[in-house]
Amino acid sequence: MTDEFKINETKHRFELTAQGHVAFIEYILNKEDIMFLTHTEVPPALEGKGVGSSIVRQALEYIKGKNYTLAPLCPFVAAYLRKHPEWQSLLARGYKV
Repeated sequence: MTDEFKINETKHRFELTAQGHVAFIEYILNKEDIMFLTHTEVPPALEGKGVGSSIVRQALEYIKGKNYTLAPLCPFVAAYLRKHPEWQSLLARGYKV
């Protein structure tokens, strides 16, 4: 079974389906094209398997592809950015990790 990443615009979240479970990152997109990543949730069955890192990376790729900037309000996303500084160029003005 392959992991499936999608943007659920109705629920304002990125979703990654893996092993029959759904991990997600909730977002808010404002009028200045700043995407606020507010909350990440990984089901217990998927914890420790890299699913959280995978969904964050795919969300960042989406943000970069849309030329949005990022406001990482979620502690998990901020921690990912500290470990992967190559993504910090996406940070919106005034945001640091």
